[in-house]
Amino acid sequence: MEKAKQKKYDIAYLRMAKEWSKLSHCNRKQVGALIVKDKMIISDGYNGTPTGFNNDCEDTDNNTHWYVLHAEANAILKVAGSTQSCQGATLYITLSPCKNCSKLIHQSGITRVVYHKGYKDDSGLKFLEKAGVSITHINEVD
Repeated sequence: MEKAKQKKYDIAYLRMAKEWSKLSHCNRKQVGALIVKDKMIISDGYNGTPTGFNNDCEDTDNNTHWYVLHAEANAILKVAGSTQSCQGATLYITLSPCKNCSKLIHQSGITRVVYHKGYKDDSGLKFLEKAGVSITHINEVD
């Protein structure tokens, strides 16, 4: 796909991920993710507690509970429970991945990550680059 057209799609998918992030019950950060393969959205996710748990992501001191799942982990886990595969897919995420999620992204077969805002720790992005995953940072998302 030509560069200008690809960027237009990238921005549109990031906007959708941003909308998806609004479904999160977390107070500190709301993160959304989409996994796209062959021009089709095959999964989505947002950060939150595991199924069956109270939707409170933070404790009384506003610290995130250790068991809260990140948006990209939720999206990858959804694919694992389906007939789809992440092999060769693109992950669109509103916040760049942490180091733990980066391992999941690489291992799942995702080959491209497009993100909006940078996470405070960029070691996840550095790992993905070393693993050969294409990284694109796009600011132009409303």
